[in-house]
Amino acid sequence: MAATATYPDHLRVAVDAYLAELRFSDAADLGGLEEAMRYSLLAPGKRIRPVLCMATAAALGRGPESVLPLAAAIELIHTYSLIHDDLPAMDDDELRRGRPTCHVAFGESVAILAGDALYAEAFRHIAEHQAGEPENVLAAAGRLAAATGVDGMVGGQYLDVAAVAPAGPEGLRRLHSLKTGRLIAAAIECPLRLTGAGDDARIRYGQFAAELGVLFQIVDDILDVTGTDAALGKPSGSDERHGKRTYVSEHGLERARELASRSHASARAALAAAAPAGADELEQITDFVYTRTS
Repeated sequence: MAATATYPDHLRVAVDAYLAELRFSDAADLGGLEEAMRYSLLAPGKRIRPVLCMATAAALGRGPESVLPLAAAIELIHTYSLIHDDLPAMDDDELRRGRPTCHVAFGESVAILAGDALYAEAFRHIAEHQAGEPENVLAAAGRLAAATGVDGMVGGQYLDVAAVAPAGPEGLRRLHSLKTGRLIAAAIECPLRLTGAGDDARIRYGQFAAELGVLFQIVDDILDVTGTDAALGKPSGSDERHGKRTYVSEHGLERARELASRSHASARAALAAAAPAGADELEQITDFVYTRTS
């Protein structure tokens, strides 16, 4: 494979333009809170999760723009998770996406509130702006809530900070499938719910989504060891400094690379089964996740 795979930048551009237009309050006295929210939300990035949402819609034969409100909500939630991850009580990082973290720029209390607000505004945005059959919109929102709650992202964070995930490969996979994988999977599963896809499609795409989440985490763990602060836009070596369980810490760097290669092949095979006629943008994202350098 090429050193870095092609990425569907036209979808990222659409997401960036949509996010730039979002406003959360007209109240002058809440301007500082909105500034902190937009500071983190509009920081440069590949927007992998919302782009996945739009690419999935395209694979299902829908216009990618039709799911932009849902895609934006997913990015709001992702941004909230980054703000809270960076807090002194969590990873205590001072750099994110190449800029000072939210709590460094605005103070810890404002950063906490900015994250809280982004999470709430995500669901308000879906409810008010996402078109679709009401039961399908509700199903998509429910899937997103489940992916980010106790049995999803927040639960995975608890397993991490409390160090209570079972030992061994299955415990590591469970930890990261909740902490990172569930939101990535939701970016694929939510448009399936929104478009009313049947059980067979949800199962097949769900298998792809689960494997893509694993692949993303393995590569992320590798980059934390091999990348630079400038390339990553955040401090490298953070996982090791905090004693985090990673694919590199438990398997070693070379074995982690082997696992990434195997996971990429599994993700590609699952996607081929889910979309036998092809899904160009999802294929591009899968290859990009595998070959990314930041």
